[in-house]
Amino acid sequence: MARARRRLRPGALVLLVLAVVLVTVLLPRLQPDVTTGTEPHPTAQVEAQTASPAAGTALAALATLPVRGKTPLTGYDRIGDFGEAWLDVDRNGCDTRDDVLFRDLRVERRTACRVLQGTLTDPYTRKVIAFRRGVTTSDRVQIDHVVALADAWRTGAQRLTKAQRERLANDPINLFAVDGPTNQSKGDADAAAWLPPNTAFRCTYVAHQVAVKAAYHLWVTVAERAAMALGLHACPSTRAPRSTLAGG
Repeated sequence: MARARRRLRPGALVLLVLAVVLVTVLLPRLQPDVTTGTEPHPTAQVEAQTASPAAGTALAALATLPVRGKTPLTGYDRIGDFGEAWLDVDRNGCDTRDDVLFRDLRVERRTACRVLQGTLTDPYTRKVIAFRRGVTTSDRVQIDHVVALADAWRTGAQRLTKAQRERLANDPINLFAVDGPTNQSKGDADAAAWLPPNTAFRCTYVAHQVAVKAAYHLWVTVAERAAMALGLHACPSTRAPRSTLAGG
């Protein structure tokens, strides 16, 4: 004779359902996440590195920058405020554009102070660009202001003297010879809006931006600071380059 099945009482059924919910929902939350191991979340790592960076690093310099909103471009005049492109602020007899071309290109033909022909391995795109000086060819290679002058104006440069702004515009740590169209696409964007397509160069790029802003007492926006910290997350030991002009 078959045994009669025992039916659960309504109260017991409710307790059973609650037990299943506790096991399936709450228990996993109490256990360590084995998929992540002991590694903290990337955002936490960025915050930790930014909070206690090593001296001399770009992160340490970033930590000293004031955080404010951008001011309007009212009154901005590229030549009137930052001088003609390009000056000879280091008094070596050559203008700044050619100083940077001599530094960044493999020079093939030259005069005492002019690069006539050379090859650039563009740090922003990794393109290899043949440079030849001429009306229709020179712009293939342009000199980028790492901290764009309009951005500098909106983040404190308007408080500098004309001589200080001229040094900022011609400071080697603020300049790279790069692919012309890529430089045009950047415009006056800061780190929150634009970074080089070549991801391997981003640490260097951001470190130079931070160094320029620190050297010339500029500030960063909240979004810009976050983008800079994130950019330096993969390279927290990257040093901030030193300006030889800012203190002059």
